[in-house]
Amino acid sequence: MSPTVITALEKQAAHELYAAQAYLAMAYWCDAHHYSGATKFFHQQAGEEQTHARKIYQHLVDREGVPNLAALAAPPMAFKTLLDVAQAAYSLERANTAGIHAAYEVAVAEKDYPAQVLLHWFIEEQVEEEAWSDKLVAKVREATCAGALANLDRHIVKELTGGGEAE
Repeated sequence: MSPTVITALEKQAAHELYAAQAYLAMAYWCDAHHYSGATKFFHQQAGEEQTHARKIYQHLVDREGVPNLAALAAPPMAFKTLLDVAQAAYSLERANTAGIHAAYEVAVAEKDYPAQVLLHWFIEEQVEEEAWSDKLVAKVREATCAGALANLDRHIVKELTGGGEAE
């Protein structure tokens, strides 16, 4: 593997870990503000982002590398409303997509076919990630009448993932 590809993949893995931390911060904010459905959803997202980072790091190890782990900045934790949380998640996913595309461009330029295959998976995954973040912002914005936000929170996991309802 070229040093350029290694650096690009390490940078993306660090972004995935930062996203995991950011989603934990969002989950704890939601928990403190009694949004139990959003809490559950963001904890799930944090776990998913950690899995994404492990996938990249394992790719490096499988190709006889020892990845460098970057220090992570603390994510924002001060939100005023659930809409602020939703918009932060939206921005986080857009930044993640940009990072994946940048890493893919490096892999193409370096003719690193295994890295390209790895990143294809991430490119496809980001379609799903951007879709739920778009939907989250829209649904929170639409929750304007009495009880709408509480109802959305109760069903948010199902609404965003099609999975089981929040407990």
